Amino acid sequence: MLSTTPRTTLGREKHRGSTDRTDLYEVLDSGLICHLGVVRDGHPMVIPTGYGRIGDTLYLHGSTGAKSLRAGGGAEVCVTVTHVDGLVLARSIFNHSVNYRSAMIYGTARLVTDEDERLAGLRALTEQLAPGQWDYARLPNRKELAATSVLALSLEEASVKIRRGAPNDEPEDYSLQVWAGVLPLVTMWGAPETDPVLPEGIDVPIHIRERQ
Repeated sequence: MLSTTPRTTLGREKHRGSTDRTDLYEVLDSGLICHLGVVRDGHPMVIPTGYGRIGDTLYLHGSTGAKSLRAGGGAEVCVTVTHVDGLVLARSIFNHSVNYRSAMIYGTARLVTDEDERLAGLRALTEQLAPGQWDYARLPNRKELAATSVLALSLEEASVKIRRGAPNDEPEDYSLQVWAGVLPLVTMWGAPETDPVLPEGIDVPIHIRERQ
């Protein structure tokens, strides 16, 4: 179960909230990009970045020169992941909505300095984007690792919110001769596009072909 704190308690549409930790994992594990919110020099910044999960720890990465990561290490941050599953088109404009799954995590980001944990975090990040790629491609060398920052964020303080289903119209609007329903949004991978400078004879690896 997810813990309830003043920051994770929903103010509106509380029935859409979930305290099931498996729902949190599902939202995170099926995503590709999160948004990292930090405060730098008194100003808010929200940065899209890659992430990966190991147990109840979220790992985020970027360049050592990235302002967001320099500001995030040791500071309070907020990370969000959102999936849009469809447009909810109601009879009235006011009741239009979106079917979605979202997660919000609060906490103090920790700059990862242990080399074993850094590699584990980078592996999680890589596998989040392309499962199987860590064992297929060349691993980062010492120079590349030195140029990469990894942040760790506990999933202890998190909230999940999900909307599914049809429009919720006003009772008097159900008699309107206006189409209402859901327009589903489905995201899918296209055919792999080979690098034009790739030597002949190198086939698309199976772990990439299987994503289609």
